[in-house]
Amino acid sequence: MKLLHEFREFAVKGNVVDLAVGVIIGAAFAKIVDSLVGDVIMPFVGAVFGKLDFSSYFITLGPVPAGTAMTLDALKKAGVPVFAWGNFVTVAVNFLILAFIIFLMVRQINRLRRKHALEVAATPEEVVLLREIRDSLRRP
Repeated sequence: MKLLHEFREFAVKGNVVDLAVGVIIGAAFAKIVDSLVGDVIMPFVGAVFGKLDFSSYFITLGPVPAGTAMTLDALKKAGVPVFAWGNFVTVAVNFLILAFIIFLMVRQINRLRRKHALEVAATPEEVVLLREIRDSLRRP
């Protein structure tokens, strides 16, 4: 019973709930970035290399059974070892875009925190006024 009570306390703590929300939003955000890379960026990159589907670049590493289409999915289903370097490039670009967006978000959050810290650290008006009065009284 004590174990269940401890687990309940752990599960409802703010950090665990925040983490769960972050994971859910992160998964949804990853789908958006996947679509951005697959549907918007990679077609332009693929056009430079002469194909529209950049993820279809691969090298077969074994014999291809007769009648198997030379597509990545068909070769994988047939059990042919495939070096899918184009798919890796797509995933790597996906990661770089996601990392850059997260970097921009963290950078903005840090900027807002610094601004807030400066506002909090600012001397209250009353203290400034009292200092001015003190300084004016010191002058002969």
